[in-house]
Amino acid sequence: MSASDPGREGPQAPSEAFDDEPPEMWSRERVVTGWAQLWNVPNLLTLLRILLIPVFWWLLMYDDGQNTTTRVAATVIFIVAAYTDWLDGHLARKQGLVTTFGKIADPLADKALTGVALIGLSMLGELWWWVTILIIAREVGVTLVRFVVLKHGVIPASRGGKLKTMFQMGGIVMFLLPIPTDLTVLWLARNAVMGVALALTVVTGLDYIAKAYRTRSDSKAARAQRAERRAARAAGEPGVVDGPAASPGGRMAPGPGTPEPGA
Repeated sequence: MSASDPGREGPQAPSEAFDDEPPEMWSRERVVTGWAQLWNVPNLLTLLRILLIPVFWWLLMYDDGQNTTTRVAATVIFIVAAYTDWLDGHLARKQGLVTTFGKIADPLADKALTGVALIGLSMLGELWWWVTILIIAREVGVTLVRFVVLKHGVIPASRGGKLKTMFQMGGIVMFLLPIPTDLTVLWLARNAVMGVALALTVVTGLDYIAKAYRTRSDSKAARAQRAERRAARAAGEPGVVDGPAASPGGRMAPGPGTPEPGA
Protein backbone atom coordinates (compact mmCIF):
# COMPACT_ATOMS: atom_id res chain seq x y z
CA MET A 1 0.00 0.00 0.00
CA SER A 2 1.45 3.36 -1.01
CA ALA A 3 1.58 6.17 1.51
CA SER A 4 0.38 8.56 -1.17
CA ASP A 5 -2.92 6.76 -1.67
CA PRO A 6 -5.74 9.07 -0.58
CA GLY A 7 -7.56 7.97 2.57
CA ARG A 8 -5.12 5.10 3.22
CA GLU A 9 -2.58 6.84 5.45
CA GLY A 10 -2.26 5.95 9.13
CA PRO A 11 -4.52 3.42 10.86
CA GLN A 12 -7.21 1.68 8.88
CA ALA A 13 -10.36 3.70 8.39
CA PRO A 14 -13.06 3.01 11.00
CA SER A 15 -15.54 1.92 8.35
CA GLU A 16 -13.14 -0.82 7.26
CA ALA A 17 -11.62 -1.65 10.62
CA PHE A 18 -14.96 -2.85 11.99
CA ASP A 19 -17.83 -4.78 10.53
CA ASP A 20 -21.31 -3.32 10.79
CA GLU A 21 -22.17 -6.19 13.10
CA PRO A 22 -19.14 -7.17 15.22
CA PRO A 23 -19.26 -10.76 16.48
CA GLU A 24 -21.02 -11.13 19.79
CA MET A 25 -18.55 -13.73 21.03
CA TRP A 26 -14.88 -14.42 20.41
CA SER A 27 -13.95 -18.08 20.08
CA ARG A 28 -10.94 -20.21 19.31
CA GLU A 29 -13.16 -23.22 18.60
CA ARG A 30 -12.95 -24.80 15.17
CA VAL A 31 -16.33 -25.00 13.49
CA VAL A 32 -16.58 -28.19 11.46
CA THR A 33 -18.80 -28.88 8.47
CA GLY A 34 -19.79 -31.76 6.21
CA TRP A 35 -19.50 -35.31 7.52
CA ALA A 36 -17.39 -34.06 10.43
CA GLN A 37 -20.61 -32.48 11.75
CA LEU A 38 -21.62 -35.98 12.88
CA TRP A 39 -18.72 -38.38 12.55
CA ASN A 40 -16.37 -37.23 15.28
CA VAL A 41 -15.67 -38.81 18.65
CA PRO A 42 -17.62 -36.34 20.85
CA ASN A 43 -20.76 -36.69 18.72
CA LEU A 44 -20.43 -40.48 18.58
CA LEU A 45 -20.28 -40.51 22.38
CA THR A 46 -23.46 -38.43 22.44
CA LEU A 47 -25.11 -40.94 20.09
CA LEU A 48 -23.94 -43.78 22.35
CA ARG A 49 -25.54 -42.08 25.35
CA ILE A 50 -28.82 -41.73 23.46
CA LEU A 51 -28.74 -45.43 22.50
CA LEU A 52 -28.04 -46.45 26.10
CA ILE A 53 -31.18 -44.72 27.41
CA PRO A 54 -33.72 -47.39 26.29
CA VAL A 55 -31.37 -50.14 27.51
CA PHE A 56 -31.16 -48.44 30.88
CA TRP A 57 -34.94 -48.06 31.03
CA TRP A 58 -35.55 -51.75 30.26
CA LEU A 59 -33.08 -52.90 32.90
CA LEU A 60 -34.50 -50.53 35.52
CA MET A 61 -38.14 -51.49 34.95
CA TYR A 62 -37.53 -55.23 34.52
CA ASP A 63 -39.57 -57.25 37.01
CA ASP A 64 -40.94 -54.00 38.48
CA GLY A 65 -37.47 -53.05 39.62
CA GLN A 66 -37.32 -55.95 42.06
CA ASN A 67 -34.59 -57.89 40.28
CA THR A 68 -31.29 -57.12 41.98
CA THR A 69 -29.16 -58.12 39.00
CA THR A 70 -30.94 -55.88 36.50
CA ARG A 71 -31.05 -52.99 39.00
CA VAL A 72 -27.28 -53.17 39.40
CA ALA A 73 -26.89 -53.45 35.62
CA ALA A 74 -29.13 -50.38 35.15
CA THR A 75 -26.97 -48.50 37.66
CA VAL A 76 -23.81 -49.42 35.75
CA ILE A 77 -25.38 -48.33 32.44
CA PHE A 78 -26.40 -45.01 34.00
CA ILE A 79 -22.86 -44.39 35.31
CA VAL A 80 -21.36 -45.20 31.90
CA ALA A 81 -23.83 -42.91 30.12
CA ALA A 82 -23.20 -40.10 32.62
CA TYR A 83 -19.45 -40.49 32.11
CA THR A 84 -19.84 -40.14 28.32
CA ASP A 85 -21.60 -36.82 29.00
CA TRP A 86 -18.47 -35.50 30.69
CA LEU A 87 -16.10 -37.17 28.21
CA ASP A 88 -17.69 -35.85 25.00
CA GLY A 89 -17.65 -32.29 26.37
CA HIS A 90 -14.01 -32.67 27.43
CA LEU A 91 -12.94 -33.99 24.02
CA ALA A 92 -14.94 -31.35 22.15
CA ARG A 93 -13.21 -28.57 24.08
CA LYS A 94 -9.78 -30.20 23.77
CA GLN A 95 -10.10 -30.76 20.00
CA GLY A 96 -11.86 -27.44 19.35
CA LEU A 97 -14.89 -29.08 17.72
CA VAL A 98 -18.13 -27.15 17.34
CA THR A 99 -21.04 -28.80 15.54
CA THR A 100 -24.71 -27.97 15.24
CA PHE A 101 -25.54 -31.57 16.11
CA GLY A 102 -23.44 -31.42 19.26
CA LYS A 103 -24.95 -28.14 20.42
CA ILE A 104 -28.46 -29.58 20.14
CA ALA A 105 -28.05 -33.29 20.86
CA ASP A 106 -25.66 -33.16 23.82
CA PRO A 107 -27.84 -31.18 26.26
CA LEU A 108 -30.97 -33.03 25.10
CA ALA A 109 -29.31 -36.43 25.66
CA ASP A 110 -28.15 -35.32 29.09
CA LYS A 111 -31.63 -34.15 30.12
CA ALA A 112 -33.25 -37.26 28.64
CA LEU A 113 -30.97 -39.57 30.63
CA THR A 114 -31.65 -37.73 33.88
CA GLY A 115 -35.37 -37.44 33.18
CA VAL A 116 -35.80 -41.13 32.31
CA ALA A 117 -33.97 -42.15 35.50
CA LEU A 118 -36.09 -39.87 37.70
CA ILE A 119 -39.38 -40.90 36.07
CA GLY A 120 -38.47 -44.58 36.36
CA LEU A 121 -37.59 -44.24 40.04
CA SER A 122 -40.87 -42.42 40.74
CA MET A 123 -42.89 -45.06 38.86
CA LEU A 124 -41.22 -47.72 41.01
CA GLY A 125 -42.12 -45.79 44.17
CA GLU A 126 -38.46 -45.14 45.02
CA LEU A 127 -38.56 -41.33 44.61
CA TRP A 128 -41.26 -38.78 45.36
CA TRP A 129 -43.00 -37.51 42.21
CA TRP A 130 -42.78 -33.86 43.26
CA VAL A 131 -38.97 -34.15 43.31
CA THR A 132 -38.96 -35.61 39.81
CA ILE A 133 -41.33 -32.95 38.46
CA LEU A 134 -39.37 -30.08 40.02
CA ILE A 135 -35.99 -31.27 38.70
CA ILE A 136 -37.31 -32.01 35.20
CA ALA A 137 -39.13 -28.67 35.04
CA ARG A 138 -35.91 -26.86 35.96
CA GLU A 139 -33.77 -28.76 33.43
CA VAL A 140 -36.26 -28.29 30.59
CA GLY A 141 -36.73 -24.62 31.45
CA VAL A 142 -32.99 -23.91 31.53
CA THR A 143 -32.49 -25.75 28.23
CA LEU A 144 -35.18 -23.65 26.55
CA VAL A 145 -33.71 -20.44 27.99
CA ARG A 146 -30.25 -21.48 26.75
CA PHE A 147 -31.50 -21.84 23.18
CA VAL A 148 -33.39 -18.54 23.33
CA VAL A 149 -30.40 -16.59 24.68
CA LEU A 150 -27.83 -18.32 22.45
CA LYS A 151 -28.03 -15.58 19.80
CA HIS A 152 -27.17 -12.99 22.44
CA GLY A 153 -24.24 -14.86 23.98
CA VAL A 154 -23.09 -18.06 25.67
CA ILE A 155 -23.59 -18.43 29.41
CA PRO A 156 -20.75 -20.60 30.75
CA ALA A 157 -21.44 -23.35 33.25
CA SER A 158 -21.10 -22.08 36.81
CA ARG A 159 -19.51 -23.90 39.72
CA GLY A 160 -22.95 -24.20 41.26
CA GLY A 161 -24.28 -25.83 38.10
CA LYS A 162 -21.43 -28.34 38.06
CA LEU A 163 -21.98 -29.07 41.75
CA LYS A 164 -25.70 -29.51 41.08
CA THR A 165 -24.96 -32.05 38.35
CA MET A 166 -22.58 -33.97 40.62
CA PHE A 167 -25.14 -34.23 43.43
CA GLN A 168 -27.94 -35.07 41.00
CA MET A 169 -25.97 -37.92 39.44
CA GLY A 170 -24.78 -39.13 42.84
CA GLY A 171 -28.31 -39.07 44.25
CA ILE A 172 -29.77 -40.91 41.26
CA VAL A 173 -27.07 -43.59 41.47
CA MET A 174 -27.81 -44.12 45.17
CA PHE A 175 -31.55 -44.42 44.45
CA LEU A 176 -30.89 -46.83 41.58
CA LEU A 177 -28.91 -49.22 43.74
CA PRO A 178 -31.05 -51.95 45.39
CA ILE A 179 -30.31 -50.90 48.97
CA PRO A 180 -31.93 -53.19 51.56
CA THR A 181 -34.50 -51.52 53.81
CA ASP A 182 -32.61 -52.49 56.96
CA LEU A 183 -29.61 -50.32 55.97
CA THR A 184 -31.10 -47.16 57.47
CA VAL A 185 -27.86 -45.18 57.26
CA LEU A 186 -27.65 -45.62 53.48
CA TRP A 187 -31.32 -44.70 53.07
CA LEU A 188 -30.79 -41.51 55.05
CA ALA A 189 -27.59 -40.77 53.10
CA ARG A 190 -29.27 -41.07 49.70
CA ASN A 191 -32.15 -38.86 50.84
CA ALA A 192 -29.65 -36.25 52.07
CA VAL A 193 -27.71 -36.30 48.78
CA MET A 194 -30.90 -35.92 46.77
CA GLY A 195 -32.03 -33.11 49.09
CA VAL A 196 -28.82 -31.17 48.43
CA ALA A 197 -29.22 -31.83 44.69
CA LEU A 198 -32.77 -30.50 44.84
CA ALA A 199 -31.71 -27.31 46.64
CA LEU A 200 -28.87 -26.71 44.15
CA THR A 201 -31.28 -27.38 41.28
CA VAL A 202 -33.59 -24.57 42.39
CA VAL A 203 -30.86 -22.06 43.30
CA THR A 204 -28.80 -22.57 40.13
CA GLY A 205 -31.94 -22.47 37.99
CA LEU A 206 -32.88 -19.04 39.33
CA ASP A 207 -29.27 -17.87 38.93
CA TYR A 208 -29.19 -19.07 35.30
CA ILE A 209 -32.38 -17.17 34.50
CA ALA A 210 -30.90 -14.00 36.02
CA LYS A 211 -27.69 -14.40 33.99
CA ALA A 212 -29.70 -15.04 30.82
CA TYR A 213 -31.66 -11.84 31.37
CA ARG A 214 -28.47 -9.82 31.90
CA THR A 215 -26.84 -11.37 28.82
CA ARG A 216 -29.85 -10.51 26.68
CA SER A 217 -30.00 -6.95 28.05
CA ASP A 218 -26.27 -6.36 27.51
CA SER A 219 -26.49 -7.71 23.97
CA LYS A 220 -29.43 -5.43 23.09
CA ALA A 221 -27.66 -2.43 24.63
CA ALA A 222 -24.48 -3.17 22.65
CA ARG A 223 -26.46 -3.44 19.41
CA ALA A 224 -28.19 -0.14 20.13
CA GLN A 225 -24.82 1.54 20.69
CA ARG A 226 -23.49 0.17 17.40
CA ALA A 227 -26.60 1.40 15.60
CA GLU A 228 -26.08 4.88 17.07
CA ARG A 229 -22.43 4.90 15.97
CA ARG A 230 -23.35 3.83 12.44
CA ALA A 231 -25.96 6.57 12.26
CA ALA A 232 -23.45 9.14 13.52
CA ARG A 233 -20.84 7.94 11.03
CA ALA A 234 -23.34 8.14 8.19
CA ALA A 235 -24.12 11.71 9.26
CA GLY A 236 -20.42 12.52 8.91
CA GLU A 237 -19.62 13.17 12.55
CA PRO A 238 -15.80 13.08 13.02
CA GLY A 239 -14.06 10.65 15.34
CA VAL A 240 -16.91 8.13 15.44
CA VAL A 241 -15.76 4.50 15.52
CA ASP A 242 -18.25 1.79 14.65
CA GLY A 243 -17.68 -0.81 17.33
CA PRO A 244 -17.54 -1.22 21.10
CA ALA A 245 -14.05 0.30 21.32
CA ALA A 246 -10.77 0.33 19.47
CA SER A 247 -7.30 -0.50 20.70
CA PRO A 248 -4.16 1.22 19.39
CA GLY A 249 -3.38 -1.70 17.06
CA GLY A 250 -6.67 -1.33 15.23
CA ARG A 251 -8.13 -4.41 16.93
CA MET A 252 -11.49 -4.28 18.64
CA ALA A 253 -11.30 -4.28 22.41
CA PRO A 254 -14.00 -6.37 24.08
CA GLY A 255 -17.04 -4.44 25.20
CA PRO A 256 -20.19 -5.52 27.01
CA GLY A 257 -21.17 -9.01 25.92
CA THR A 258 -17.97 -9.40 23.86
CA PRO A 259 -15.42 -11.33 25.95
CA GLU A 260 -11.80 -11.67 24.97
CA PRO A 261 -10.75 -14.71 22.92
CA GLY A 262 -10.79 -17.82 25.04
CA ALA A 263 -12.83 -16.24 27.83
